[in-house]
Amino acid sequence: MKRVIVNGDDFGLAVPVNEAIIEAHENGILTTASLMVSADAAADAVERAKRTPTLKVGLHVVLVEGHSVLAPEAIPDLADSRGRFLDRPARAGFRYALKPRIRSQLEAEIRAQFEAFRQTGLPLDHADAHGHLHLHPRIFNLIVKVGREYGLRAVRVPNEPPLPAWRASGTSLPARWAVWASLLPLVGYMKSRLRRERMLYNDYILGLFDTGAMTEGRVHRLLEHLPDGTTEIHFHPSTRRCPEIDRTMPTYLNVEEYHALQSKTLREAFEEAGIRRITYSDL
Repeated sequence: MKRVIVNGDDFGLAVPVNEAIIEAHENGILTTASLMVSADAAADAVERAKRTPTLKVGLHVVLVEGHSVLAPEAIPDLADSRGRFLDRPARAGFRYALKPRIRSQLEAEIRAQFEAFRQTGLPLDHADAHGHLHLHPRIFNLIVKVGREYGLRAVRVPNEPPLPAWRASGTSLPARWAVWASLLPLVGYMKSRLRRERMLYNDYILGLFDTGAMTEGRVHRLLEHLPDGTTEIHFHPSTRRCPEIDRTMPTYLNVEEYHALQSKTLREAFEEAGIRRITYSDL
């Protein structure tokens, strides 16, 4: 059986992103979204989600390229005086691993983000992290630990099989294999921990290596090579360019992804192939 979770990341980043996610769900193939609770347009995203109860929403834990929920003085090793995290995921990951005292600050901020999500009143579909930073064992373990207290039942596992993605694009097979192999121990650890905690997760993800370029043609080709099991295909749609996107995603094809999600032929391709579109809650 082939099942696909079609997710929109960065819900709450900006109004054009929120517009795109709602429209892609109501008029297209998108099934879930991941909410950035501390982003500038988070309240707008929550209001739209409440008017669209069929859209399932998860928590997009932000510990890089974004704002904290807690005041900067409460997490001095995580955020600057304006409450902004580092913009470089690799640098942030090293800092989070090498500073022993940072663990308590990470736990406090992650807890604050889960609490902010709870305050929205939205059911919690899943959790993941901005920039897939939950591949970091320290962050992942804290998300699982704190998430259990808030009813978390499913977590995204960023496990992208190299061959289907390569067949869809025809480029960079050695690089795809290298990325997959380097992440394999982390992915294995995540799955093992989630099984022990009796939490649910996807088998695969598509859109990791080609993030920001999930155009209609590429998704059509991905469906032709979709592996058996449950795959999340994740997008970063927006109805138009905006400063929030240009600052951190200048090369992303956000508008093209927005149109792809509403493609009639893409919806028909799912139906013709017998691929079921689901949410993490459906697991």
